[in-house]
Amino acid sequence: MSGLEAFILGIIQGLTEFLPVSSSGHLEIINVLFGNKSADNLTFTIVVHAGTVCSTMVILWPEISNLFINLFRLQWNNETKYVLKIFISMVPVGLIGAFFKDQVEALFGSNLYIVGGGLLLTACLLTFSYYARPRTKQEISFKNAFIIGIAQACAVIPGLSRSGATISTGLLLGNKKETVAQFSFLMVLVPILGETFLDILKGDFAGTATIPSFSLIVGFFTSFATGCIACKWMVNLVKKGKLIYFALYCVIVGLTVLIFS
Repeated sequence: MSGLEAFILGIIQGLTEFLPVSSSGHLEIINVLFGNKSADNLTFTIVVHAGTVCSTMVILWPEISNLFINLFRLQWNNETKYVLKIFISMVPVGLIGAFFKDQVEALFGSNLYIVGGGLLLTACLLTFSYYARPRTKQEISFKNAFIIGIAQACAVIPGLSRSGATISTGLLLGNKKETVAQFSFLMVLVPILGETFLDILKGDFAGTATIPSFSLIVGFFTSFATGCIACKWMVNLVKKGKLIYFALYCVIVGLTVLIFS
């Protein structure tokens, strides 16, 4: 993978991680066009996901710092409850990572039919949430946090948007737009950072990938920079209820991928 390819893929990852159009699906499509190997695809995907997670921490730092400050007061306050809900939402994806990691990794670089189908499913979720009943819940319940976590676990499939699945599920459960958008972006922090850290400890980056270090660095910082822009943009889009346009986009791209695969 050249530095230019890494730069392009980093931009795509940074933009599509927060927009409900599946960053992993778009990376798969571009990697197929570039002819990159599947082992490299997964390694690069982990790196650029770490970049967008860091951008989330920058944009939502006031909310994150407030949660930590109140958490370490060791009181049963709203912030403590919120952090617990985030950990509850991580349980489904944690189980997937612990027991089905090899099966999930096999989906990357296998074929684009999965990506096309995932994009169409994303479009359905976005459409359903757009026409859902008015959102009235001020806070996400523990039960809803777990259900949203299940949606995040399902989104390990390339083409099924993580943000699209989690935000749509939260809206279908009756939660307010801005509440579920922030929760969606915060709940992915620990799983992605944890996955990256474990892969570094196991030496997966050194043992399975042939991507030059320079390309990995370019991809990380490019995804970080564009992720900062997209994260802020997406929060505003969710508040305005513009997700239906992304459903149309996913239908167009999904059908195109299925037709030309």
